[in-house]
Amino acid sequence: MRRTDHGYQVTTGEGEIRSRTVLLATGACNRAAVPSIAGAVPTDVEQLTPFEYGNPNRLPEGGVLVVGASATGVQLAAELRQSGRPVTLSVGEHVRLPRTYRGRDVLWWMEESGIWDERYDELDDLPRARRLPSPQLVGTPERATLDLNALAGMGVELVGRFAAVRDGSALFSGGLRNVFALADLKMERLLDRFDEWARTGGQEHEVGALERFEPTAVPTSARLKLDLGRGEIRAIVWATGFRPDYGWLDVPVVDAKGQLCHDGGVVDSPGLYVLGLPVLRRRRSTFICGIEDDAREVVDHLDGYLAATAR
Repeated sequence: MRRTDHGYQVTTGEGEIRSRTVLLATGACNRAAVPSIAGAVPTDVEQLTPFEYGNPNRLPEGGVLVVGASATGVQLAAELRQSGRPVTLSVGEHVRLPRTYRGRDVLWWMEESGIWDERYDELDDLPRARRLPSPQLVGTPERATLDLNALAGMGVELVGRFAAVRDGSALFSGGLRNVFALADLKMERLLDRFDEWARTGGQEHEVGALERFEPTAVPTSARLKLDLGRGEIRAIVWATGFRPDYGWLDVPVVDAKGQLCHDGGVVDSPGLYVLGLPVLRRRRSTFICGIEDDAREVVDHLDGYLAATAR
């Protein structure tokens, strides 16, 4: 896709399309984000991304190292452990949430308390909000909470952030206590906001009694090193997030980190728009229920642009 004097030209496998405006809705998770240290992992350890995973039978027999403790990481760690495999989970920054709180689903609280409707131009640190990992949630009929305590209870071994590979060994950072404490603190602050909303808005009669949750238990002796050549780990699943793919976009609107430069969906190029990115215009932007309001406002801007250029 390229700019022209009158808009944009999109070259496809079936010819060219010319348009005064283009709206990019290609998603934020086109490619798995795998760190460069993957290249130093011994070749006899199989490496997969969530796109390639499928199910536990896809992996060789033996232990699995899952790297990343956001939604994908905790879900895959649980599934692999339930299949009978030894699982080690490498934990970095993460967002801890209970599946239910005071008798209601946590996403009900996000919706009703108005947190999901917080606008991008009202946030203190928008770049950080857009980088936040996905919360540790899983959808199951029993609405179970799947946090690090639950995984440890299943027998998943917790280690720190995967920092390097040296002489065939995976090296993990220390400081799990601080990582856990920070996630717990953020969860407590969010629950406090829920409580304040229920109290001041007269919603106490709709919800259950106040709740608080046990802090994340710190392993007594978390490993800092894991020899990848001994056969203890046969596979690594890189649950380290996803990124968009703009390799086809020949317009100078992508920064050095591969992120699209935009203001609430209005891209830094006249007539170019985007939908479906994290916190595009609201906290809920990347959830299914969040696209409607974003789309309405972005298309209103697009309509105004077309009207202005026509004049």
